[in-house]
Amino acid sequence: MTKEELKAKLTELFPSATIEENAFINLNISSAEILTVCDELKKNPSLDFDFLICESCVDWKTHFTMVYHLRSRTHRHEMVLKAKIDNHDSPEIETVSHIWTTAHWHEREAFDFFGVNFLHHTDLRRLFNPDDWEGFPLRKDYMDETNIVEL
Repeated sequence: MTKEELKAKLTELFPSATIEENAFINLNISSAEILTVCDELKKNPSLDFDFLICESCVDWKTHFTMVYHLRSRTHRHEMVLKAKIDNHDSPEIETVSHIWTTAHWHEREAFDFFGVNFLHHTDLRRLFNPDDWEGFPLRKDYMDETNIVEL
């Protein structure tokens, strides 16, 4: 499937989403749509996004964006899915770890460093920081004078 065909298919399936194009096709959705969109991306035979390459989080100060890099090994196409989480004070989004098992570890990392709560994740706990660590070190509002370590 060419980029143009992929873009047309995504536009047809997800009319409320916005699409950007750079090195990849970027599909932008709200966090409430994540399960519906991910199920379709994986289960639709013409898309067959069977592999989650990477899942990461971006802190925009006012909201978070979860970014999912997807690949179809069958069709050899890739795309990026971006889900906006509006609540910056208490960010949460449904887990996709039951759709792509690689999400399990990526979501634990986003929880550990950004504080994103992945609803229905089976083992959501810190991955790198100690269990008693306070705060989320990759948030833009994390660093203040109390968190700076003098070397």
